[in-house]
Amino acid sequence: MTNHWIDFRNADVIMINGCNPAENHPVAWHWIRTAMDRGAKLINIDPRFTRTSSQADVYARIRPGTNVAFAGGLIDHILQNERYQKPYVVAYTNAPMIVDDRYGFTDGLFSGYDAATRSYANATWQYKRSADGTPQRDDTLADPRTVFQIMKRHYARYTPEMVERITGIPKAKAVEIYELFSATGRPDRAGTVLYAMGQTQATIGTQNIRALAITQLLLGNIGIAGGGVNALRGEANVQGATDMALLWQDVPGYMGIPRQAAHPTLKDYLAKETPATGYWANKPNFFVSLLKAWWGDAATAANDFGYDWLPKAKGNYSVLEIFDSMWNGKIKGFTVIGENPAVGSPNQNKVREAMEKLDWLVVADQWLTETAEFWSAKRPLRDTAETADPTKIVTEVFFLPVASFNERAGSYTNSGRWIQWMEKAVEPEGDSRSDLWIVDRLYKELRKAYAGSTAAKDRGLLSLAWDYGDDPSFEKVALEINGYTYGLREPIASFAALRADGSTACGNWIYAGYFQGHEKNRAAARDAADPGGVGTYAGWAYSWPVNRRILYNRASADLAGKPWDEKRKVIWWDPQGGAQKTGSWVGNDVPDFAPAKAPGAAAKPGGKALDALAGTDPFIMKPDGRGWLFVPSGLVDGPLPEHYEPFESPVGNVMSPVAFNPVSKVFSGAADAKGAAGDFPVIATTFRLTEHYQGGSETRNRPWLIELQPEMFVEMSPAFAAKRGIVDGDRVQVESARGSVFARALLTERIQPFQVNGTSVDAVALPWHWGFAGLSSGHSANVLTASIGDANTFIQEDKAFLVRVSKAGPQ
Repeated sequence: MTNHWIDFRNADVIMINGCNPAENHPVAWHWIRTAMDRGAKLINIDPRFTRTSSQADVYARIRPGTNVAFAGGLIDHILQNERYQKPYVVAYTNAPMIVDDRYGFTDGLFSGYDAATRSYANATWQYKRSADGTPQRDDTLADPRTVFQIMKRHYARYTPEMVERITGIPKAKAVEIYELFSATGRPDRAGTVLYAMGQTQATIGTQNIRALAITQLLLGNIGIAGGGVNALRGEANVQGATDMALLWQDVPGYMGIPRQAAHPTLKDYLAKETPATGYWANKPNFFVSLLKAWWGDAATAANDFGYDWLPKAKGNYSVLEIFDSMWNGKIKGFTVIGENPAVGSPNQNKVREAMEKLDWLVVADQWLTETAEFWSAKRPLRDTAETADPTKIVTEVFFLPVASFNERAGSYTNSGRWIQWMEKAVEPEGDSRSDLWIVDRLYKELRKAYAGSTAAKDRGLLSLAWDYGDDPSFEKVALEINGYTYGLREPIASFAALRADGSTACGNWIYAGYFQGHEKNRAAARDAADPGGVGTYAGWAYSWPVNRRILYNRASADLAGKPWDEKRKVIWWDPQGGAQKTGSWVGNDVPDFAPAKAPGAAAKPGGKALDALAGTDPFIMKPDGRGWLFVPSGLVDGPLPEHYEPFESPVGNVMSPVAFNPVSKVFSGAADAKGAAGDFPVIATTFRLTEHYQGGSETRNRPWLIELQPEMFVEMSPAFAAKRGIVDGDRVQVESARGSVFARALLTERIQPFQVNGTSVDAVALPWHWGFAGLSSGHSANVLTASIGDANTFIQEDKAFLVRVSKAGPQ
């Protein structure tokens, strides 16, 4: 999230595309309503007519899995009608950069594609360089090889007529939305985009979000109050979990995990992963400090600070890959903490059958989840009326009861990156313990078990700096995350103090400064003052990095350092600012820029880190300081978003011969069937309810919530139901190529057929909260979904797949 929840109130236009905050994000909805009370217009794009849709000024029904096509039409509208904010685009983005002459795009594929490996080489996506190595540019944007002109040609294909053919949105409605939102491409206007799983759970999920970011960069809506590209996280601490490297491909602080082939030594890792320019040039300071936090005294310059002890990735360790390996008998032990993959992961029959092949399974949770009870006779078997036979399942299962959120202290990081500390409210029930206690005891027992080992492979385990107390202290963990000077153990105030020489330790560089001891716990700050009136509330909690509330806020000011919009000013250049009165960036937020670098400062020839950037290069995390409309590196599936159909689609791709993302990994085992439109002609999508939470183990064990939403159902239109002899409340069967579920039919106008390329295609929608355990049980929608995901993140494609629906007999 580039901005934060409260900042939504500053927007003139809010486009909600891929989320449903009125039902799923009530705090976000409060600030959206505040903006609307101030006169903001609300746009909602969703396959279903939701409570959010009912409040929108403009609503469009979009076919699941076609978000890039819709956004591509918006980008084309902005470019063709010159609705972009030209000074911003020329100075702050890579629009003027000239791309390599070898770059091309033909028949749905970018240059560099290897069909045999289903992968791209990105050498042709780079900037064209002069003899001295300087990237070539054309600030007039006229050169046909500029990013701007390449984009203009690429998205000219996304006409309103083409958008209608793909998405099902009538062209007049699409143009109405494009006009309304592109009107924010002026300095005195602000537009924000909100999204969630409706965008990300797709084989082109990353490119869906890229398309939104391109839109906002063209309109000058990044870095400003009331702007941004903003993810609405589905849980209170999803942002915090991601920050701490919940995703397998990262270590804490969004640094890539070392890979065995590319990074056998620390020198290799730092050389290949550290750009010479931009703020990421400081990565050695962050990474070495992380190693020092993990291994303490044992991490020295002589042993590369313990780098050899850090396991190196040898392949893909996504959830999809884990369960495929498990299903194939390659994984024998599995520990699950705070997750319920036997409901939440795709292709449930594969997931549950895979767990039968384990030797042991550990589940730590508040509730006996479906994962903990996958072996029980409650669990339905694949495509039969039978249930699991516990006598035939050899997996040994250990269940550890976990304390709830209010039974322990700690911090939460919300979607806006605000870290807020919460004290323990009550003691844990029974013998339940905190997640920290469980992990702490697990490590201590492992250390005992391996205490006599002299094997080199065990040195990393035995050398960990692990001293959080007998009853592990959350504050000690917080101090390690914050960082400190090694030896004196003095808390550091910001990541600027981190060094690559072993003199500092820091568990997560972006959190540096948030917890400097019990008396200076900035996550516990509760000053509700907002002197600038722009909603930054700098004294409330702590926002990473360095308490900054709006990322890239240098872009909120023009080239001379003056706010684009005085009524929404964030930071600005004060020629008399700073301790020496020599000039500094000041304002209503912590500047996301070198504080004393004047707007007119030139980049230093041959400069490193921020010295290589000029006073007009606001995107300091990029090596060139510019917002990337076109991505030369960093993504595996192309430098520009392109429409591909979902893995399962009722129609072909009218944009190109390439059906679905050509880089997505396709699993082809016996449990990974793909449905054909002839057998499964109905589009299905999944959604969340207000009354239930995620995999449902918490809410399906609460009688009052069960009263409100008692059982699994499937939404369908009355016309769809009538063709199949289904009436409201009937028990129906929904089948995909991977399995079938039973649910109650809910007839509603919220879901309607889509007009796709001249053909009417039916659709249904299913909540995904149910499973076979708990007080309210039912079939999981994820029995139907496929083991396929985004090519970059590997998030599952749950929002578009194919099914067939029929009336079922009584249970």
